[in-house]
Amino acid sequence: MKPLTGTPTDQAPADPGVADDMLATQPIGYWSGLAHTSVTRHLRDAMARVDATQPQYWVLNCVNGWPRAPHREEVVTQLTPMADGPSEVERAVDQLLHRDWLRTDTDSCLHLTDAGEAARVRLRELATGLRAVVHEGVSDEEYVAALKVLRRMVANVEGDRNS
Repeated sequence: MKPLTGTPTDQAPADPGVADDMLATQPIGYWSGLAHTSVTRHLRDAMARVDATQPQYWVLNCVNGWPRAPHREEVVTQLTPMADGPSEVERAVDQLLHRDWLRTDTDSCLHLTDAGEAARVRLRELATGLRAVVHEGVSDEEYVAALKVLRRMVANVEGDRNS
């Protein structure tokens, strides 16, 4: 492999078994997609084993995190960009209302019930444990560096799209 000198590195086909000295030739789309798929599947499988979904967890955290009780539409608007589809968050809100983990007040604002808060705490503990597995062998400094690189790449692409 030629040394990295500021000139673009040739891109090789995606290869999960590539040697470390060839990683610079690997496509970011493949590796970021593989990371997303693997980590999301790991998290969702673990949550399914306790009869919950990742979007339900998002909703519980979102409702808990607002300085005031949010309206359903506010929660849906905030979380839909992370969802797999346009109705996934709406569905999660409905499921949580049905389970009595959320309730609405006379102004149609969402509130956690005691059962909802207990579920949120349990799911947070689960997610924290799962995060430890995902981050095993990765220092905080390495993690921050990886996210900075990904953020820069997104900015590069978004900048091109807006030009």
